[in-house]
Formats: sequence, C-alpha cells, structure tokens
Amino acid sequence: MADESDTLCRAQISTTPLGINPLSGDSHVTTAHRRSLRRLSWLAIATALLSACASPSTSPTWQAPEAASGLQRKPGWTLERQAVAAANPLATQAGADILRAGGSAVDAAVAVQMVLTLVEPQSSGIGGGAFLLHHDGKTVLAYDGRETAPAKASPAMFLDEQGKPLPFNTAVTSGRSVGVPGAMAMLKLAHQRHGRLPWARLFEPAIALADNGFPVSPRLHTLLAADEALRQDPVARAYFYRADGSPYPVGHRLRNPELAEVLRNIAAIGPLALQEGPVANAIVAATKRAPLPGELSADDLRRYTPKVREALCHPHQAAGRELRVCGFPPPSSGALAIGQILGLVARTPQATAPLVDGLPSPEWLHRYAEASRLAFADRALYVADPDFVPAPAGDWHSLLDPAYLDERARLIGPQRAPDAPAGQPGGAKVALGAMPKQPEYGTSHISIVDAHGNALAMTTTIEAGFGSRRMVSTNPARPGGFLLNNELTDFSFTPTDAQGRPIANRVEPGKRPRSSMSPTLVFDAKSGDVLMSAGSPGGAFIIHYTAKTLHGALQWGLTPQAAVDLPNFGSLGGPVQLEKGRFPPATVQALQARGHTVQEVELTSGAQALLRRDGRWLGGADPRREGIVAGD
Repeated sequence: MADESDTLCRAQISTTPLGINPLSGDSHVTTAHRRSLRRLSWLAIATALLSACASPSTSPTWQAPEAASGLQRKPGWTLERQAVAAANPLATQAGADILRAGGSAVDAAVAVQMVLTLVEPQSSGIGGGAFLLHHDGKTVLAYDGRETAPAKASPAMFLDEQGKPLPFNTAVTSGRSVGVPGAMAMLKLAHQRHGRLPWARLFEPAIALADNGFPVSPRLHTLLAADEALRQDPVARAYFYRADGSPYPVGHRLRNPELAEVLRNIAAIGPLALQEGPVANAIVAATKRAPLPGELSADDLRRYTPKVREALCHPHQAAGRELRVCGFPPPSSGALAIGQILGLVARTPQATAPLVDGLPSPEWLHRYAEASRLAFADRALYVADPDFVPAPAGDWHSLLDPAYLDERARLIGPQRAPDAPAGQPGGAKVALGAMPKQPEYGTSHISIVDAHGNALAMTTTIEAGFGSRRMVSTNPARPGGFLLNNELTDFSFTPTDAQGRPIANRVEPGKRPRSSMSPTLVFDAKSGDVLMSAGSPGGAFIIHYTAKTLHGALQWGLTPQAAVDLPNFGSLGGPVQLEKGRFPPATVQALQARGHTVQEVELTSGAQALLRRDGRWLGGADPRREGIVAGD
C-alpha cells in the first residue's frame, strides 16, 4: 500500500504537472502564458515526477551497479536537433519550450534558471551567482556571474573576537555570508549578445508556475524536513512550512506570488529590479536581520558588474581521438583541477584501463586518487579571483603545461605517496599559504544545445542547501520570495597561514570567492565541432563528478546517461571517498592495501550531460536527483 507522500504525489500528477489547466480561463493566466503552456510536454513531466516519487532502496550492502541503492533509473535520451538537461522536469520543459519557440541556448537557460529559482530553491536562484560557458559556433566565452564581497568586507570577517575561525554553520547562516548576487546581471549580458527571443518572453513559464503553484517534489520535501536553520527565518518559515513547523507534503501545490511579482519586474526592466528600489532594499534588510549582520549595501548591489572571460581550453586525448576541453577559468578552480586530474591519469600505466564488470578497477582508482591529491594541492595554493591574485608564472595554462604534468605524474607510484605537495609551474616562486579545508555544498547544472549551432554549460548556485537561509520579500502579506546565497563562505576564513603568508582565497572587498563549479564544453580538435556539454553540483566534489562523466563518455565510450550513472569517487587531498553501496568490498580492500584510507559515503551528484554521437544528441540526467532531458 502506498504511503501518504506517494498518494499525494500521484494525485498531483493526475491533474497537470503545474496544478492548473493551461486551457482554462483563469484571469491571472495571460493568453501568452496559455500559448506557452500548451507547448509543454505533459507526458514527459508526469513520467519524470512519477519516477521521482518512487521510494529508493536504502540497503547499504554491495549490489550490481544497475541495482545500486539510492538511484532512480533513467532511460537516457536521444535528440536530433536541440536539447536541454536540467535538474527539475518543470525547468527542463520550460527550456525545451523556449527552444521550440525559436529561442537560443541562452534564451532557454534564462527560462530554466527562473523556474529553478522557484522549484529547486535549495540549489540556485536569482539570489545567487552562476558561471556560463557559451559557444556560438565560432568562439567560446566564459560569462562570470559570480557573487562578490561587499565593499566593507574584511579579511577577518569570519574570525571571532579571539581571532579564531567561526564555526562553519554559524558563518553560513549569518548576514556576513551573503555575497552580491550576480546571476541575473550575467544572464542579461549573455542574452544581449546571444538571445533571439524577447527578454520578457523567457519569464513566462516561471511566472505562471509561481502564480498557480507547483507540486512539492520528494527531494525538496526531504531537504525542508531536515533543515532546522531555514525555519528560523520568518519569511522562509511562513512560505515553506505549515503552522506546526512541518514542511508541506510531497505533491502539495506551493504558490509563490511574491516571486511572481519580482520576476515580472525583472522581465520588464532587467536586473535593475534587483539592484535598486524595493527588492534591493529587501535584500539588504534580509542580511541585517540575520545573526551576525552583514555588510552588504545598496551601493554594492548597484555597482555589481558581470565579467566576460576567456575560456580555459586545453588539448586532451581520449580513445585515440584528439579533443579540446574548455572550462571556466579562475575564480573557478574546476577546469584547472579537471584538466590536471585527467592529464595526470593519462600519463599513468592505467591511462586506458577499461571498466571491469562495469566499474573502475582498484588500480585505476588508486591512480585517479593520487592525481586528485596533487591537483587539489595546487588548487589550495594558487587558485583565486584573478583580479586579485596573479596566475603562477603569469598564465593559468602553466598548471596544465605538458612538461609540468609530466613532472607531476612522476610523483604517482603504485602506493599512496606520504605527501602530495603543490608544485611550482613555470618555476613560480611561492609567497602564498595554502587554504585550509572547509566544507562546500549546493548548486545546480544546466546543459543546452540549440538548433542554431549554439551550446552552453551553466553551473548556478546559492552555495549551501537553501543558501544563507535568508529569504527576501518586499511584502509580508504576500507569501514567498527568493533565497540569498552564502557564497562568501567559499572564501578562506583565515586570511594568513601559520607563517603569516597571505592565502590567495582570503576575503577582500569586491573579490569573487574561489569556486569548484565546472561547466565544461568538449570539442573535436580537428573539426571544431561541439561534442559534449557537462557539469554537476556538489561542492568541491563537482570536480570529480564532472571528471568522471567526461572520462566515462570520452574514454570508456559510455552514453552520457551511463557515464553519469557510474558510482562516484574521488579525493579532496585526504581519504579516498567512494559512493556508499556502489563498490564491492574487494575494491575497498585493494585501495587500503595501497595505503589509502577509504570512506564510503553518500556522494549525491546532480550531473547533466549532452553528447554528440553519430549525428545525434544523447542526454544524461543524474539518477540521484530529479532532472530530465528534453528537446527535439
């Protein structure tokens, strides 16, 4: 017999996924909205939501990969012309609708992000930031919408009165954690350059959903139930929880009229709606009502400017094919770390080792872990906002130089090395201290290709689950709003190391915190054709989730769905972490025999991937989350 949550979820799906009749005469649904909603694929959404409602197995014992615990089986998708892969079915379908209306990949990304702000508030939204990697058929550009530190921020802002780092969770839920949101300004800039449909058209799906409601998903319900800090914010509590403090059940139709109004204003006048006026004032007020109020000001919001950077591209060979892998440059560490890891593994005897019974072999995992430790050592020492910290040897490519990778690869042996020190690319003299480890979470990823020859990978975030737990509202009588990021906790809490050397990723006014977000585009090196778009949420493990997906599809020849499905693994410099319940005991024992400490933990990636193969686009959506792929 189905439990209450399952019954509610299926009851909601049995009407329409949006909880409304798109052909009805509801006065608050415009004619334009009805035209938009008619084009949505109700069957695809309903199928995905039913899959999301299924109860996953929780057995911790070893099982074959195809029956492993915690996964929602997904079919993989094949599209001819255009495709969207995103973390929620409603967001994916909104993007596909925009593509079918003649929109570009950027147009679709704007629509997807607006819907994700509503239906996946724990991960991303207009109160956060994003990195967008875009290819227009000729050029790859990196659009930087990363949040910035307020003008009054200081290197010691995350230290207590005794000069010690604040407890991480204390910092996250404080007003000090909130950076200047940058996602909307960046998307507007990208739309000005690459959009095809009117800006306002892109907001119609999210506004209709916010006005009319969407069904609370199993993942959102579970996360709301587990989060005590979110309940402490009065605006968030009034929106997400019932009077007794319990979250609304799965399938409950959740409306957000406050967000609908904000989105109408952004649709009308652009990001200025967030940077000046009532919403800007409400953003500042939300940071002041938090414990340990922050320094964010109205001037910080007005002065925010997105940046356009040169993509970080490097050659890579997989399965005998010459490729060009492009990722996001600093302040992201993702492209550098992924390039180093895959480049170092390619220089080991296990470079082309195949899967064994559908899994990476222990020897391959050992080499991958050692490569990871070396890459993360360089990451901790060198990578930060390039407007504040210069690249080693004056060029970030120095960390990917073949001669440097040859030198680093010689440190990888048959056993775990006692140390994994940072290197000196180009003979760089080190005057910085390494950043201490601290948690990273959150985020969502979107991959899109359109019929006009454009492709993008966009990773978007409010950092932790539900960000700073500060919800912005301009009208207490109107339920809802949007959540603010806690992106500044991606900075190092300590500004110097034990020797007094400055840490590259220390807090400074106007600085962008270092990120692990890894939106990635892969090209055929000879033809220049786009082959793949990929990325994932998951804090620092984003790097491993994305690297696994790339290696699985490009080296092991898997479909993107099969590559995403593979069990997760990696190291952040210390123990080897393996996805719980996904590897046999023999693999754990073999790694331990090579000197590794092994931890079996939940590694809940949320990867999305699109791969061009035999003239078609193959799609993959992470079975650990609720996303789907849609297109034509």
